[in-house]
Amino acid sequence: MEWIDVGLLLIRLSLGVTLLMHGWNHWRGGGKIAGTAGWFEGLGLRPGVMQAWASVVTELAAGVGLIVGLLTPLACAAVIGVMAVAAIVAHRPNGFFVFRDGYEYVVMIAIISVALATIGPGKASLDHALDIEINELPGLLIAVFVGLGGTALLLAATWRPHRTKAPADAP
Repeated sequence: MEWIDVGLLLIRLSLGVTLLMHGWNHWRGGGKIAGTAGWFEGLGLRPGVMQAWASVVTELAAGVGLIVGLLTPLACAAVIGVMAVAAIVAHRPNGFFVFRDGYEYVVMIAIISVALATIGPGKASLDHALDIEINELPGLLIAVFVGLGGTALLLAATWRPHRTKAPADAP
């Protein structure tokens, strides 16, 4: 194993554990599924319970996939999709910086996922052990198009943000 493989393993582990813990928190943390569903409903993602479970399953599966390095471009696509939804729905109104609850953090996770899908998972992965080699342009295209395509479909089908009424025009 070369040093690049150690670096790729560290990236996969940090992303994977982050997604795994995020999904676990949505499922078993503070407000559990009901709290996550209520939060999603408040953001305009409906129905909230379905959104909560979809988020949990996607984050747990992506986390495990990244940790073990299995079907890495698809795991990265899941991460990109989740982070794009979070960036658009929850963080976009707050600007860039994470200390203002902006999209800085989620965009960084998504970009690292694009890079990982492009480079590949490295030799310390199930993809390598099973001789699954999807990286470079195919890995990038799968991750980006599946991730952002899923985001677009989810938002088109289920995002119904609350609209503020404009004041009536004076006569």
